[in-house]
Amino acid sequence: MTTKGVASNRRLSRTGEKRSASGSHSLQKEQERPGDGPGKYLLVGCIAGVIVLLDQWTKLWVDADMRLYQSIPVIDGFFSLTYVRNSGAAFSMFADFPASFRKPFFMVVTIVAVVGIGWFTRTTPREDKLTLVACGCILGGALGNAIDRLAYGSVIDFLDVFVGDWHWPAFNVADAFITTGVILLLLAGFFVRGPEDPAEGSSH
Repeated sequence: MTTKGVASNRRLSRTGEKRSASGSHSLQKEQERPGDGPGKYLLVGCIAGVIVLLDQWTKLWVDADMRLYQSIPVIDGFFSLTYVRNSGAAFSMFADFPASFRKPFFMVVTIVAVVGIGWFTRTTPREDKLTLVACGCILGGALGNAIDRLAYGSVIDFLDVFVGDWHWPAFNVADAFITTGVILLLLAGFFVRGPEDPAEGSSH
């Protein structure tokens, strides 16, 4: 074989290696989950941060400008601002338990919730904005109430919805966003479908 032939073969070999490497890199990128990347964590963190700030600001306002058990009508016969403190969980669960149990118990529950939301966010594609917004709502609400329990040993509630003599248990901004997050998760699970797997689409 001539020198030119050897050189030509070497060039062809290098070209093939480059194409192979490029193809492998493209295949690797295609195989990466679409949810990888810091953007979704930033979205969840920003939503949670805004909720914590809003929750704490409203609670500080209520604590500074209202007396405990004071009620200010907003919509007659339906909605009032009523300042109460809840030493338990939602609907005053565990309120009768001693503080030595409640405080560590709720802190453990909060830590488990934060870790769970972190894991759920990690497994959620960044394209699934509805689920990520839901995670941010739940995380912000959980942290907002956790701050109350650390600072006061109880949670400040002030949103009082009622009809006649029937009152829904008083709640706060954090509770409202936790509920909103759960509803959004249910909507995402039942009504929002992710992109169809190409392999599944080609099998039909």
